[in-house]
Amino acid sequence: MALIRIDGDDLVVVIEGLDKLWSFKGSLTTPLANVRGATAAPGISADPKGIRAPGSHLPGVITAGTFYQDGEKIFWDVRDPSKAVVVELADEQYARLVLQVEDPRAAVALVERALA
Repeated sequence: MALIRIDGDDLVVVIEGLDKLWSFKGSLTTPLANVRGATAAPGISADPKGIRAPGSHLPGVITAGTFYQDGEKIFWDVRDPSKAVVVELADEQYARLVLQVEDPRAAVALVERALA
């Protein structure tokens, strides 16, 4: 699971627990100027993931790490698709962050308020 917080002018994502091991990341920091928006996306786990490099993918269990799809680099950390949020980025290492959070509505609201 991931925690999303706003720290000054940055969006900070902290990867918790063993997900750090599976995703090969402990945290990600992105300037808010490069965040396009966030949406709750409970159905995204059914979408193709692309090529994993490095990361973990056990269908129905976990999708975590870096994936390449259609020329884009996407970071995943999802175990429970019903709690998935997608953060769209521009001019960053990743085009998208697909994250499982405790409360998707609250996470989306936090990001959208920070962008307003």
